[in-house]
Amino acid sequence: MTAELITIGDEILIGQIVNTNAVFLSKSLNGIGFEVVQITSISDQPEVIKKTIDEARLRADVLLLTGGLGPTNDDVTKHTLTDYFNDRLVWYPEILSHIETLFKKYVPTPISDSNRAQAQLPEKARIFKNTIGTASGMWFEAEDVVVVSMPGVPYEMKSLMNNEVLPALQEKFDTPHIYHKTIMTYGLGESVIADRIADWEAQLPSSIKLAYLPSLGRVRLRLSTKGIDAALLHSQVDVEVAKLRPLIEDVYYGEEEEEPIEVLIGKQLQKQGQTLAIAESCTGGLIASRMTTHPGASAFFLGGGVTYATSSKTHLLGVSETIIAKHGVVSAAVAEAMAKGAQQTLGSDYALATTGNAGPTALEGHADVGTVFIGLATPDGVESFRFVMGNNRERVMQKTVNKAFELLFKALHLR
Repeated sequence: MTAELITIGDEILIGQIVNTNAVFLSKSLNGIGFEVVQITSISDQPEVIKKTIDEARLRADVLLLTGGLGPTNDDVTKHTLTDYFNDRLVWYPEILSHIETLFKKYVPTPISDSNRAQAQLPEKARIFKNTIGTASGMWFEAEDVVVVSMPGVPYEMKSLMNNEVLPALQEKFDTPHIYHKTIMTYGLGESVIADRIADWEAQLPSSIKLAYLPSLGRVRLRLSTKGIDAALLHSQVDVEVAKLRPLIEDVYYGEEEEEPIEVLIGKQLQKQGQTLAIAESCTGGLIASRMTTHPGASAFFLGGGVTYATSSKTHLLGVSETIIAKHGVVSAAVAEAMAKGAQQTLGSDYALATTGNAGPTALEGHADVGTVFIGLATPDGVESFRFVMGNNRERVMQKTVNKAFELLFKALHLR
């Protein structure tokens, strides 16, 4: 079965927000056997929405629309779909009561007529109550297509998708199993890995597809297949992975299983009953942000600091002014002192530290642009690693984050 994603909203077209919904929806649909054939972003105009649906229903069995369900005049999706499917709006008392309750509990301003009007919904559509918001989901059916409309607010959309839409799709459609296994590698570029595994790739069964997914400092190798027998699919992919592993053993860091490396680090720390602290300079809090984005981080992540100024490294982490004067703020000695300081200050088992020159100009200590030192403190001691990450500021910062995770991941698995 096929699906198409249609995101409605001028804010996406002008670059005001990022379409994160498409990533979540694609993964969710793939997980129940749907192939996403196209992702489209369109403006808040009724005729554009209708034309897009006309075109999309020729390509896909299911259309998932997000956005345009709010209470303001520029939210036209509900009215457009009602007209498109020759329906009419009627009051849904249960939805109205729900909206009024939300306002009484959580909104300090009085409820408006436009908010109440969100309880007016298409009479013939299947309505999905939005338990954490005011914009309900809607399911329309025609002979050749199912059209589902959900709010664009990510956490509201995810709730409806998980609790209502996915079960409804699974009930209606008999879909094949789609199986992905993603191998994580760090430290080699895409072309080098491709050369190394060329013979293995050439003998892959035609039913298994390989995709290279390069990012800053890492390459993921995704094997994909689909069919009726889920157990057979898993077995076939596992056989190929077993052949692949010896070819990339030096850069292999596990199987992603839909989880990023920072989640895997967290799980390993919890498994070992150990903790982590972070001291960041050139990465400006990006490592800590990645760690705390995921729920449950407090079980292993004690905290950290962005010691950006030289003085903060001394005052907060205890980095000696003598060391800074002798070696420069961008140096192995300072990276190690920062990591050790974070470890001792917060009482953690492990600590990461970053110091470097992300550019575009030279810093104190005369370090070249792109020079980065990562400090890693473990229960066995502290060490540092020097890298040259290029001359683009964003690239330097992101590559440093990825490399820091790689070093910590490796250290955890060597114990």
